[in-house]
Amino acid sequence: METQEKKFEGTKISGFLALFLGVALIALFVWIIMFEQTWSVALGIIGIILTIPAVFYGLVMIEPNETRVMIFFGKYKGTLTDNGFFWVNPFYATRRIPIRARNLDIEPVKVNDKVGNPIMIGAVLVWRVKDTYKASFDIDSAGRSVMTAASNFVKIQSDAALRQVAGMYAYDNNNHEADAITLRSDGDEVSQKLEDELNSRLAIAGIEVIEARINYLAYAAEIASVMLRRQQADAIIAAREKIVEGAVSMVQLALDKLQKDGIVELDEERKAAMVSNLLVVLCADEAAQPIVNAGTLHH
Repeated sequence: METQEKKFEGTKISGFLALFLGVALIALFVWIIMFEQTWSVALGIIGIILTIPAVFYGLVMIEPNETRVMIFFGKYKGTLTDNGFFWVNPFYATRRIPIRARNLDIEPVKVNDKVGNPIMIGAVLVWRVKDTYKASFDIDSAGRSVMTAASNFVKIQSDAALRQVAGMYAYDNNNHEADAITLRSDGDEVSQKLEDELNSRLAIAGIEVIEARINYLAYAAEIASVMLRRQQADAIIAAREKIVEGAVSMVQLALDKLQKDGIVELDEERKAAMVSNLLVVLCADEAAQPIVNAGTLHH
């Protein structure tokens, strides 16, 4: 969307010079009043009444990363971005708009992820005003200051964007889609998606999102315990698979070693029994209780 923001090209002078001239004029009018003539008193009083508001209502001070939107009887005349102390036409209405970066902490909201699981998700973002024209005239301030209206607009749109992005991804890959992007594992990509969604929504208000990050992510209370047990079960299964894989390797190594060194000759039945016993010992949760057999292998 094309911007209508432009630099203020109107007349402006140093505020200190304007103050000096104002004080000098007031002193002049006081001196005229001292003539005590009817015309001089009237002229002096009128001069003082006009000088004071003309000087003081025209003074503007602009700090770094701050702007003033200049409006002349309802017509936008540009944005004053120069830093310093100035005097401008007192008939200009000015709106102070900082362009500094601001933080917004989005409180966790309850939404459904891509697979329908209720989750709690929150985010933090850094934003600033990029287009002072849009920020001033394209969003309704409802009698509030421009920045108050902009902050409220960012808050509402951020909540909506967060809900939309959360619904585009699953919480994690419990469905065993290893390559799928999830809220839990692909933080950078999800954050970039959230940032892009926010920028598309806030562009109408002349606001730019510098960074957006998910800072809170959890299952909703009603399914948290169930999902915790599911995660525990997945972890146990993965651990068991590793244990069995190691146990089989160890049994194979033991059989090969016995056969190579000729320590004992085992028939297939004895090998099967030995494999069974070793797997039970290696895969058991508790320590094995050995039983010493003093007999022989042959009857």
